[in-house]
Amino acid sequence: MTAPFRPHAGDTAPVQQTGTTCGSASLTIARMLVNPAFAEWIRAGVRRDARAAGVSGAPDVGTVAQRFAAYEQVVAGRTNALVSAGGKLQLPWPRALGTPPWGARHELEFGAADPDADYDVTWLRLRSRAGLERAYAALRARVRDGRPALLYIGNAQLPRHVVLVMPPSGEQELDVYEPSIGRIVDLPRQAFVGRRLRMAGWDVPWAAVWDDSHP
Repeated sequence: MTAPFRPHAGDTAPVQQTGTTCGSASLTIARMLVNPAFAEWIRAGVRRDARAAGVSGAPDVGTVAQRFAAYEQVVAGRTNALVSAGGKLQLPWPRALGTPPWGARHELEFGAADPDADYDVTWLRLRSRAGLERAYAALRARVRDGRPALLYIGNAQLPRHVVLVMPPSGEQELDVYEPSIGRIVDLPRQAFVGRRLRMAGWDVPWAAVWDDSHP
């Protein structure tokens, strides 16, 4: 039986392979979290069941970084296309501008272990401090094993970076996969509410793509 993939705070993980694939990298890690066969292929190149792993069409390349980079491009091709993961129509988006939230939503639903997963996009940029307090509480309530979330962050003008939010693995408040450095870091409530995230040089929460099917 394939062991689950679950990195903890302080652990390393693959780094995004281009300057515009932070979203694709985060979505690849999200799939690794919910699909042990896929995680085994990324980490060891093992294809025990290519259909179960969802890598039937992925190139069979030699290193972890190469497999991760190859799948980033597979993800980007789905999230930014006219037809999304799962065959849904969506607004196409230039790949040079990164991952659109609607494409990320469809990709998370497509790769979810639970067919009842129902992701939604929630905008955060214009919320007050009290509104961000509520959003952080909602993020903690919605993120759980098998249901990670994406967080778009940036400056006051634009969203510029995407990270993956996971349940805490220790005493920290939330775990975050930060693709620009390939490490699992903390997401403290005060940094989120105070717009001082300091991830890849960006501070402001812009949007969350989270599971909306929680009880």
